[in-house]
Amino acid sequence: MKNAKSIEAEVSVHGWLFILKGRPFFKHAKIKMEVARPFSKLTPIGKTQNITGVLDGHDVRLEDASGKIIEERKNTRGYFPGGRRLFYWDDLDMSYFANYAFWNYFTLPALLMHEEINWTEIEPGWLEATFPDSIPTHNKVQRFRFDLKTGLLHQHDYTADIISKLATAANVVLEHKQGSGFVYPSRRLVTPRAPSGKPLPAPTLIDITVHDFQIK
Repeated sequence: MKNAKSIEAEVSVHGWLFILKGRPFFKHAKIKMEVARPFSKLTPIGKTQNITGVLDGHDVRLEDASGKIIEERKNTRGYFPGGRRLFYWDDLDMSYFANYAFWNYFTLPALLMHEEINWTEIEPGWLEATFPDSIPTHNKVQRFRFDLKTGLLHQHDYTADIISKLATAANVVLEHKQGSGFVYPSRRLVTPRAPSGKPLPAPTLIDITVHDFQIK
């Protein structure tokens, strides 16, 4: 990951978030992203198979199969969470959320080296990250729990601010797989987080399965 320039992955995702926001599930969707900066492309982003949702910093756009821009939205985060977004997300809304979330998830551990993120070890195995406004992410302060023996990620705690300031979540890694010389989280389950910090057993907000993961 240290010398990686890009990541390509294939994912399937479902859960209550998609239902609450009137979104179709991701079924073997393809992702391409850069490691050094928040740039990610996800296809299909919605019901139309050849439409790609693109994140470029805090801006998003939709592209057709030839790369032609269909629609775009600048400074996307400022539109959340109010208005109709309380009840429904369009393709551009999902382009922002899904792409920044996957960029955060998939670029770890390279994300640890980002010079604009302040990392602190709050206790053995637990790192707390303070993100700058320049990086699209769930919220400013997040926590990551790593296994002390293997160094593998086991839990990622955050609040999904663009959904609600009350949307505290525990993103738990259920399974890791071996890639070509690397190990990656292949199954994640996101549920609400109790005040104690422990993940609640239900409801399933997001269930992520990574079918394929390639570092370029």
